[in-house]
Amino acid sequence: MFKLIDLTVNEKQLKENVKLAKERNIIMPSFAEMKDPNKIPNGVKEKLKATGLWDIDPINLFRITWKNEMKDKGGLYNDLPNYIEIPKEITGIKARVFALVGKYFPIGAHKVGASYACLVPRLVTGQFNPKFHQAVWPSTGNYCRGGAYNSKLLGCKSIAILPENMSNERFEWLNKIADEVIPTYGCESNVKEIYDKTWELRRTRDNVMIFNQFGELGNHLWHYEITGNAMLDVIKHELKPHEKVAGVCLTSGSAGTLASGDFIKDNYPSAKLAVGEAIQCPTLTYNGFGDHRIEGIGDKHVPWIHNVRNTDVVMAIDDNDAMALFRLVNEPAGQEYLASIGVNKEIIEKLPFIGISGAANIIMCIKFAKYYELTENDSLFTVLTDSSEMYQSRLKEMDQNLGKYNKVKAEVDHAKSCIGMNTEHLEELSYRSKKRIHNLKYYTWVEQQMYDVNELNAQWYDYDNYWGRLHNMGPEIDNLIKQFNDMTGLLH
Repeated sequence: MFKLIDLTVNEKQLKENVKLAKERNIIMPSFAEMKDPNKIPNGVKEKLKATGLWDIDPINLFRITWKNEMKDKGGLYNDLPNYIEIPKEITGIKARVFALVGKYFPIGAHKVGASYACLVPRLVTGQFNPKFHQAVWPSTGNYCRGGAYNSKLLGCKSIAILPENMSNERFEWLNKIADEVIPTYGCESNVKEIYDKTWELRRTRDNVMIFNQFGELGNHLWHYEITGNAMLDVIKHELKPHEKVAGVCLTSGSAGTLASGDFIKDNYPSAKLAVGEAIQCPTLTYNGFGDHRIEGIGDKHVPWIHNVRNTDVVMAIDDNDAMALFRLVNEPAGQEYLASIGVNKEIIEKLPFIGISGAANIIMCIKFAKYYELTENDSLFTVLTDSSEMYQSRLKEMDQNLGKYNKVKAEVDHAKSCIGMNTEHLEELSYRSKKRIHNLKYYTWVEQQMYDVNELNAQWYDYDNYWGRLHNMGPEIDNLIKQFNDMTGLLH
């Protein structure tokens, strides 16, 4: 029986962690409170009214939810998650497309939640010693930002590792928040180089604890519980009785967000989960390799936390299409063009919620809808991990390399990357093709990262016990968080 998320308690260190938390006024939110902020104590809400969304203040841990008010300071919570419906004028398909909005998390991306779910279990069990350990956050972008931010709020030292070719905005922000920033060779696709750096740190430092987003089951669990329930809230609010949930479409990245698809399939068994990647690096679709520009989706391997057996479709997206759609919805000339074809002003004002990976997710929905010939009675769900705020330098680069954007270029981008999108590089997975993808984990995780081959087999052959047990660990972790908060006495 595998521990999955290890919740073994070190009583001596736990008492020290409680003492530190009390000194620094740190209270930790539970999974239940992140799903439903109505459960958050009124005293916490009062403090939030005077706190900026990105402030380095432990109270902002309670803003790790999809339901924050869209305010830069003093916001509380909405009854529904932040989301937008991408209009048919943009997608060119009949099916409805709903996208959760990540911009109004602290750091402007939902990865702050995934990283929280990896670090906090180590703190409330006493496995992590803030006075000794350094939390290492290897990532291709937002996860290490979330990890560094949470570390700061929780009184822990952090090391952020990410490829050197990521956007300038990421590095500028990390240099202010993380205790150490280590750039590694390459771009999105150079994940192994990140892993190699973590092994170097293990060999040369005795105080590091690695929180590898691609292998941390807390990442998966947070999205199953929090993102999955946020999608369910949208479904219950938006869908009419005759409409159905056709599927969830998400680019792979660390595979954490894919767990929301597991949750939706548990609630709507006829729904399908589609997983995307860049055609420039088609690992899932063709066992391929290469470099690409869709920031936030690392590749050349299958993440340990990807529940492959529950994946129905894989597809590859051209990064040129993702960049074109990103530019279309964020450039003033692109927005003017979209207004001219009937996209209403309220939607246009929200289009900057779409970052590069968000654009790729929307294109996935278009390909999925065309392949399955979806109608106006079908709905698809996806996520906008972050927003254009993190990629203004990319817009400037495109202006320099491709020339100033105008209405003609906008019309061409829309016609090619949305309306004219085809269903190439899409595969419906059979049992054997799922197992082919699952088996690729062996080379990264068992041979290189020293994970247990028996656990790899359990992910496939003991499916319900492995993934089902993981999906039920939220209340157990919440109980430990509650006990920790009770021991600090800060809520009394």
